[in-house]
Amino acid sequence: MTILLGHDAQARTLMAAAQSGRMHHGWILAGPRGIGKGSFARALAMRLLADAAGPPIGGEGLSVPENHQTRRLIEASAHPDYAELAPLEKDGVTARNISVDQVRGLQRLTQSAPSLSPRRVVVVDSADDLERGAANALLKTLEEPPADMIFLLVSHAPGRLLPTIRSRCRTLRFDPLDAAAMRSVLKATDETLSPQEMDALVRAGEGSPGQALRYAGLNLSEIEQALSALATQGDPGNRQRLALAKALALKSAKPRYEAFLERAPAFIAQAARTRQGQALGTALDHWEKARHLAGGAVILSLDPAGVVFELAGHVAALAHPG
Repeated sequence: MTILLGHDAQARTLMAAAQSGRMHHGWILAGPRGIGKGSFARALAMRLLADAAGPPIGGEGLSVPENHQTRRLIEASAHPDYAELAPLEKDGVTARNISVDQVRGLQRLTQSAPSLSPRRVVVVDSADDLERGAANALLKTLEEPPADMIFLLVSHAPGRLLPTIRSRCRTLRFDPLDAAAMRSVLKATDETLSPQEMDALVRAGEGSPGQALRYAGLNLSEIEQALSALATQGDPGNRQRLALAKALALKSAKPRYEAFLERAPAFIAQAARTRQGQALGTALDHWEKARHLAGGAVILSLDPAGVVFELAGHVAALAHPG
């Protein structure tokens, strides 16, 4: 399973609720995208079902031994008391939403008795992706849940869920991971990362391993070093900006160009958090301009070299806050 780090407090809360025998039937796991809420939900589901089937594993964590029957069944997508709802993938294309038919498909679980233990678990990853009809269908089950059935709803924006769904669930919030946890996740994913690349990914991830891993393999440290140099030195002769524009305008550099489109405005935003007064105003002004330019660069088919040069100029303006 995917490595799970940094959410120990949430694990303790839910395991204590489960072991008390009075666990609420619906939980919204809320927090920023990419911080591991989906992995947490699946790990929790496995642990709950393993404990219910017995013998109890013990401990506060969510780990389940590799040879445990529950783990083997879930990893084989064959556990009769477990279901997961997510946008379906067909021919390499992932659907935008979870359909009402998928929710109705839960009837085989909700209308029959548990097979291996008294407990059943459904993971929805994410509840934000439910079609309107699917959300209403799920609501009906949440209003009258079968005994010992638990729903784990992953949500990146719980405020957008139906108020009636929120009212029937308890919300558990997840925070971005700290730097140490980020490094542990990234190292477990790729042990070959250099210290420089690790630092760059941690910075770009901002507490989200999922966000950081989007930049894996793009030599992000080189881009971050260029941004840092621009922000501190200002590039008065435009040599750094021209070199960066030339390098990222190549067809072979398209993935790195797209990474730069994301990182340049984010870099300015990160710098703005450390500033006050006029320096803060300058940073926010250039952030807004950079965000607007980067957001339309691909859609409007703007010249990559020109876009990189202009974005780099906004970053270089950080060296002259006045």
